[in-house]
Amino acid sequence: MKWRLRQKSPYFFLITMSLSVFLAETFIMLLFLVLPKFPDLVEAFLDSTLLSILIAPALYGLLYRPLVQEITERSQVEQTLRQSQGCLKQQTEQLEDSLQKLQQTAQLVQTEKMSSLRQLVAGIAHEINNPINFIHGNTKYVDGYTQVLLALIQRYQHHYPDPVPEITDFMADHDIAYMATDLPKVIASIQAGTERIRQMVLSLRNFSRLDEAAIKAISLHEGIDSALLLLQLRLKAKPDLPAIQVIKDYGELPPVECYVGQLNQVFMNLLNNAIDALEEAASSKQRQGVQLAPTIQISTRLLYSDWIQISIQDNGLGVSDAIKSKIFDPLFTTKPVGKGTGLGLSISYQIVVGKHSGHLKCITTPGGGATFIIEIPRWLNKEEKPDASAERRLKHDKLADFQGC
Repeated sequence: MKWRLRQKSPYFFLITMSLSVFLAETFIMLLFLVLPKFPDLVEAFLDSTLLSILIAPALYGLLYRPLVQEITERSQVEQTLRQSQGCLKQQTEQLEDSLQKLQQTAQLVQTEKMSSLRQLVAGIAHEINNPINFIHGNTKYVDGYTQVLLALIQRYQHHYPDPVPEITDFMADHDIAYMATDLPKVIASIQAGTERIRQMVLSLRNFSRLDEAAIKAISLHEGIDSALLLLQLRLKAKPDLPAIQVIKDYGELPPVECYVGQLNQVFMNLLNNAIDALEEAASSKQRQGVQLAPTIQISTRLLYSDWIQISIQDNGLGVSDAIKSKIFDPLFTTKPVGKGTGLGLSISYQIVVGKHSGHLKCITTPGGGATFIIEIPRWLNKEEKPDASAERRLKHDKLADFQGC
């Protein structure tokens, strides 16, 4: 409508308005005037024609010109709005592209940092491993030699119960009887300490895995146990948090082809998140006067000989529906500034889904804890897919697991 009005000439509007007024007045006069008064009718007709000609310009100034001006202004506003929308869309696309590049850069930086950290850890573990092996290997000889010397002292005391005063005074000053009892305990504690250090070094070496770029068939339980051993300090009791109980429900798993170092990083990230969630839940429960028994349950099982499932469950506060869909987004975090980078779950998702063609899901209810489920194929290079019946059974089992969670 507005485009047709803009194209009409003002003369067209004047003629149209004059004819309209004229026809209207003629119709009214035919209704209220009688035919015998024809001369008066002609005079009235002429008057009405003149009146129409005089009124039409006024109507043009009052109605048509403002209407045309309003249509023009609206057209200009619409054009400006379309231009603004185009600019805004272009800026939005640029921002989205910049955000995506920033996320990718952050992931690359974090991955490079973890790679450098693994190399550093592997180097330190290697340097610690050699001397600690010397110490641990020699403790058994020290223990044997000590037993021989103590046995020799006992025989001397048996055959020479009355030594010379110098020996008697020396034994009294140094409490040889206590030393003979305590020395085996000291050697045993040294052996236990060196064995613990050896296990820590072994866990560091397993976790760092400098051959992470290569695909190897390994036991996933070793990677999980290594991560747990490295997190022992966080699992211990604290003034505001009881010791975190770890429940292992390991199934019989065959060796799994994977990128070992990267998958170990996934286990470390998920366990760290579980501990963070339990610390937050314990603090919240403590304010309410409720004592929390923090628990992490780790379950593994084989799915139809082709897939491996690992679930890590905690009894923390869970994840709300508002942020559940964002937890795998890069740079997204609910932790305080300086405590979380927002990259742990994102990198874990990329490793499981991108590197291992698997699945990483979070099953949670607010107040009911969270369960992270990892599913990866047993053979990383195997491209076969299970048949339809196997897929249906797999989906049925997954649904049952989710409902159980």
